[in-house]
Amino acid sequence: MTRSKSPRPTLLIVDDEAAVLDVIGQVAEQAGFDVVTCAGGREAIERLQREHVDMAAVDLRMPDVGGLEVLRAIRAANPDCQVLLMSGAATIDSAVEAVKLGAIDYLTKPFDFGRLKHLLRTLREEFDERRKLLAAESEAAKHAEFCGMVGRGPAMRELFSLIRRLAPHIRTALITGETGTGKELVARALFQTGPRRARRFVPINCSAVVESLFESELFGHMRGAFTGATDNKPGLFEAANGGTIFLDEIGELPMSVQAKLLRVVESGEVQRVGSLEARRVDVQVLAATNRDLRAQAAAGHFRTDLLYRLNTIELSVPPLRQRREDIPYLTARFIREAAARLDKRLVGPAPAAERRLVEAHWEGNVRELRNTIERACILADSEFIAERDLGDMQQAMAESSGSGGTDSADDALSTLERAHLLDVLERAAGNKQRAARMLGLNRRALYRRLERYGIDIVSKRRKAAGPS
Repeated sequence: MTRSKSPRPTLLIVDDEAAVLDVIGQVAEQAGFDVVTCAGGREAIERLQREHVDMAAVDLRMPDVGGLEVLRAIRAANPDCQVLLMSGAATIDSAVEAVKLGAIDYLTKPFDFGRLKHLLRTLREEFDERRKLLAAESEAAKHAEFCGMVGRGPAMRELFSLIRRLAPHIRTALITGETGTGKELVARALFQTGPRRARRFVPINCSAVVESLFESELFGHMRGAFTGATDNKPGLFEAANGGTIFLDEIGELPMSVQAKLLRVVESGEVQRVGSLEARRVDVQVLAATNRDLRAQAAAGHFRTDLLYRLNTIELSVPPLRQRREDIPYLTARFIREAAARLDKRLVGPAPAAERRLVEAHWEGNVRELRNTIERACILADSEFIAERDLGDMQQAMAESSGSGGTDSADDALSTLERAHLLDVLERAAGNKQRAARMLGLNRRALYRRLERYGIDIVSKRRKAAGPS
């Protein structure tokens, strides 16, 4: 499917009368649209398979394929496409069916050109508002970043604050959380904001090391210590001397190595395999796991003394479904990165796609969201990611109970947008013109949003001014 490079929205006009195509096309171009015309329903359906359109004006009665069938095809191809139906013989039944299928309005022939111009102007303004809001979200995402992580909700702000307070002092820490939540990013943040940031950060995935090689990898070995040991080799602890070692998925560490790890953590000494000499190391040890190490210790699969030594400080990374307010900001960041990498003009997700992203359960957490967005960016054929670009996401949608996502997607997005408006108004000291300029909106669009969310601009200004 081809993709337009133009920042103007594309309007598809479908009618079997050439004069209608010409007249509406001229009005639409003056209103700021790129225009695509089709002389029949069948041609329109075929074209929808090749080209992206943002809005459509479709005649109800055409000789080959009717307007309602075209409307169904548009809904299947792009649920976010705004559709106007046109007819010279409108009926109540057809109007009801059009509304059920998602048509936003119904125009009768001969046209009221004042109303047509108003509708097209409103559609163009809403399109521009959506683009500006997503651009603002992308900018806000930059300010919500901390050491590679993105978070504006209370859970992540508390985690960022904890990292800042702990980083200058800790020597060991245990980072817990589900797969894909960003545990390594937390470890790197502790390293980058701590006193060892000028030294080495050495990560090791404990689940990826062959069990028989664990001891050699961590502590090193001497020549001839075992078959294949042809040279003396320092281990990762020696390599990280003065810096930080990150043991990811430490729950996979064999019991035989756990005892030696405990000795290193407590004494600061490592002993290479095949050597009688202990070597001093000064290493910060950060460990991470997606397992319940207390349950593993109770079952005899993890040393209790090592657990107590590591979790002197424990940092828990919340799953994505418990921080849904961060999803739009994470999405904005991943789209921004993918757009730069793919050299594509990408603004953000269309409304239906954004609702789906916020509703999803995200079993794989931030990692799964990032991979989903990257795939969607590759597939996107316009500047907005459509719902179909998300594909068949494997995770179940969030349920009202048991998933940590008690709010609906609409509520979550509305709360997010309202909070953003209040934040901008506060920074603008209640000045509507300044706030509109900061948001990239015209004043009328700002007023509509203030009314929608019940924001009293007068009371905000008085509150900012204080008692007289």
